[in-house]
Amino acid sequence: MAKVTVMEYERVVTYKDGVRGPVLGPGRHNYRPSRTTLVRIDLRPSLLTVPGQELLTEDGLTIKVSAIVPWRVADPVVYHTSSVRPLDVLYAAVQAALRDRVAGLTLSDAIRNRGALGDGLTAPVAAAVEPAGLAVESVSVKDLMLGAELRRAYAETALAVERGRAELERARSEAAALRALANAARLLDEHPSLLQLRTLQVAAEPGTTVVLKPG
Repeated sequence: MAKVTVMEYERVVTYKDGVRGPVLGPGRHNYRPSRTTLVRIDLRPSLLTVPGQELLTEDGLTIKVSAIVPWRVADPVVYHTSSVRPLDVLYAAVQAALRDRVAGLTLSDAIRNRGALGDGLTAPVAAAVEPAGLAVESVSVKDLMLGAELRRAYAETALAVERGRAELERARSEAAALRALANAARLLDEHPSLLQLRTLQVAAEPGTTVVLKPG
């Protein structure tokens, strides 16, 4: 007989003569090495990083989105027996969820709400990886990246919008100034004495020279 020690953060799936046996929990266990195969499964939480995926937005533009996914083994037996590479199942599920999420957004929406891009991704990914013995805590979008040409075009568009706003504000200011002048001219036409009062006010200011024209 041989002994195996199982740590608290792991489980050991046993196979006796090729047939799955009990799952060993934390502690020290006896087993027959000649007939038993041991498979250690680490239960500690892990983090999967999905690098930038090229995805199409609703308006047909390509962006790159990366994600981070905290995950853990929920069922050691299913994790070991369901797939040769269980993490490939998780990776594919995240890719599909990101593709569906971005496909429903325009480029402007995606950029404006990049902090909320991860909303609604966890549930479909968790459901997809449950048959592989995995549990997903969350799916978060890490980065949203634009290609060089698209980034340049978006910057030019934003600049044009800001220039338009500046021109609009300038036009509003000029219109307001013209309205003020027109109102002043109308008042002077209706009340000529106002011009004399204004002249006296200006004359009272220090350093002002008033030239009187003989009438």
